[in-house]
Amino acid sequence: MFKNKKEHFIFILMIAATMVFIMSCYNIAIIEGFSLNIFKYAALGFPLAFIYALIGDIFIVGRIVKVITSKILKPNDTMKKVGLCMSFFTSCGMVIWMSLFGVIANVGLDSNFISAYGVAIVTNFIFAIPLNLLIVSPLMRFLFFKMFPPISGINEQTNAI
Repeated sequence: MFKNKKEHFIFILMIAATMVFIMSCYNIAIIEGFSLNIFKYAALGFPLAFIYALIGDIFIVGRIVKVITSKILKPNDTMKKVGLCMSFFTSCGMVIWMSLFGVIANVGLDSNFISAYGVAIVTNFIFAIPLNLLIVSPLMRFLFFKMFPPISGINEQTNAI
């Protein structure tokens, strides 16, 4: 799918920015209720959450996902299967990673931390997995392929991942 590391990084930026903003709006709406202020609060918290998400995706979750998917996927699997598998496992890992950020930012490391973290993981998993698999990843892949048309040979694409 990616011809080089630059393209891979751009794709990560696209997915992370979209997911961080939407999930921030979702979590603020859960806490505060729905109003136009959720967009303002999400924008204010976006820079720090986005940096935290990138660190997690690139250095922790992404590396774990590569190990998991290398055991599941075969070299002749379709790009659709590769994309779906990578998106699913990345979403699962990022829910765990970003829920930690949200709980520390909003609850802190007090006696309610463990229960708040468990609730955050379940609440975020319910929304983030379908959001990523059904809306964000397909939309970002579409936009990405418009910006960077795929290379012609399927074997070349598989090797580029």
